[in-house]
Amino acid sequence: MRVLLINPNTSEGLTDRLAAAARGAAAAGTTVDCATAPRGVPYISTRSEALVGGLCALEILAERHQDYDAAIVAAFGDPGLGAARELFDIPIVGMSEAGMLTACMLGGRFAIVTFAQALGPWYRECVAWHRLESRCAGIRMLDSTFRSITEVQEEKESLLVDLANRAVAEDEADVVVLAGAPLAGLAAKVRDRIPVPVVDCAAAAVKQAEALIALNPRSAEAGSFRRPGAKESIGIHPALAARIAHRPWS
Repeated sequence: MRVLLINPNTSEGLTDRLAAAARGAAAAGTTVDCATAPRGVPYISTRSEALVGGLCALEILAERHQDYDAAIVAAFGDPGLGAARELFDIPIVGMSEAGMLTACMLGGRFAIVTFAQALGPWYRECVAWHRLESRCAGIRMLDSTFRSITEVQEEKESLLVDLANRAVAEDEADVVVLAGAPLAGLAAKVRDRIPVPVVDCAAAAVKQAEALIALNPRSAEAGSFRRPGAKESIGIHPALAARIAHRPWS
């Protein structure tokens, strides 16, 4: 199995964290290759930044999807996920969707725990987009600043564990989802300090991708994710324009 992990952020340090977590969970026969957004912001935290990251993810998919069995949009919030599923025939897994759906298989309600207040509104909208509001016990965010986005999990590890334990005790969460690319790999380090299952979204995403590859679903020819009708696309990445217009990929 070949899986393409796309980091819609521009930080190569985050790509390295995501790759380590995903490859650590991948089966022996699975290859995980990674791509980082060539433009945008080091870490997406707003709706406008998510639009830029989502477009970069689509462009990377347009250039590289034919070489892979599945792809992962590796940012919590899943920028561009719906559009990607509309345009490409391989399974496209959203990292936040994979984390939340995995959590739903481990308990009744999950809590999302993350490292910055700014992420709250976008994360709430992500939960709603996936129609999982009734399964979400709440979103807990640290209210302190941090020095480095690539080192935030080390800097804030104890505070994040405390926040997760509060979500269990006060929100009655059955599962904790550690949210955000900077927290990839943290779940394995702190699992014994939190009394419920803890989900690493990057690890969950690669396992969900493997499952979908094995299931070999047919491409949609009906429903809301069928390929859109042909049209001319002007002013965007040529490979993506060709994909949207249904011209032969080049």
